[in-house]
Amino acid sequence: MSIVIREIADKDLGAFIDYPYALFKGHPHWVGDLKKDVRHLLATGHPFWRHAERKLMLACRDGRPVGRLAAIVNHAHNNFHGDKAGFFGFFECENDKEVSGALFAAAAAWLKTRGMDSAVGPVNPSTNETCGMLLQGYDAPPMVMMPYNPPYYLELAEAAGFTKAKDLYAYKCPTAVPFPERFDKILNRMNRDGKVTLHFADVKAIDAAINEVKEIYNSAWEKNWGFVPMTAEEMDDLALALKPLLKPEYLYFARFEGKPAGFVLMLPDFNIALKEVNGALGPLNILPFLYRASFKLNRGRLLTLGVKKDFRGKGIELLLIKQAIQAAKKMGWEYGEVSWTLEDNTLINTPIEAIGAELYRKYRIFEKKL
Repeated sequence: MSIVIREIADKDLGAFIDYPYALFKGHPHWVGDLKKDVRHLLATGHPFWRHAERKLMLACRDGRPVGRLAAIVNHAHNNFHGDKAGFFGFFECENDKEVSGALFAAAAAWLKTRGMDSAVGPVNPSTNETCGMLLQGYDAPPMVMMPYNPPYYLELAEAAGFTKAKDLYAYKCPTAVPFPERFDKILNRMNRDGKVTLHFADVKAIDAAINEVKEIYNSAWEKNWGFVPMTAEEMDDLALALKPLLKPEYLYFARFEGKPAGFVLMLPDFNIALKEVNGALGPLNILPFLYRASFKLNRGRLLTLGVKKDFRGKGIELLLIKQAIQAAKKMGWEYGEVSWTLEDNTLINTPIEAIGAELYRKYRIFEKKL
């Protein structure tokens, strides 16, 4: 049967959002986000779409959905980097090169009409959200806010002419591994003059903590490959989502002589609980969800570790990592995932590996010239 590519309007988002839950129903490892959160991110009222545009597509065969894709133009990215990169994201598909080829071709055609000269992805919808295609580590569910896909996704992308742009790393750090003595000596020397201090977020005054995150975030990552500064509105939207989840040990800051220098954001692996609810909470699954979210979260993720350029090389990265391990151990985590990092970011990968963390998952960002 012929493949029909339908453009999805905001009023029809349900079909686009629901597709992967049907595709991966019963899969032992795939975990879907809450559908209401996906709808919020995709709705054109989300602050991201104030500087971006998109075309959402659903591939159907004989009236049945068989794949989906979003073509994205992120004007903020192109203004920041001075290029004409288009993006693709929210890719989900059956193991069928005809379907994926039709979706990628439709995305490329639309991006060309917008003056783009390349397609990069997957980003959902940018590197500030979930991104990358899993290429190593298929044997377990992903950590919170990390993607999962079967191995054939890579074959579908490559068959459509995409090649590697950059790999992203995820490290597994057992909390039982002692912090290296040589690094403790560095931290002890650093702490003698009292210039560097740690401060935990005051969840009762979370807006002040978020303001400090805003100050550090765009400065700490500005030179990283693929980075796009978050707008104040995007930061506020993220803060609104995090407020109900935050505890002091999840968000903390390093200051140098009282000035904001770096921060860490950690979260328990809520995917342990999300795995059982199939994207929606209701009367029949809310209690099991709350039970797992309260008592079964024995691992977590370090989502963000950033240090301003002016304060690097002073041991602050090590201090933040050590505190993360101590907090994870206190919360009963067996291990934490540090993700993601760029494959060539030796400034952060080297200390992560030096403390005994294992590189256990890799994700790929693809690109294709149009």
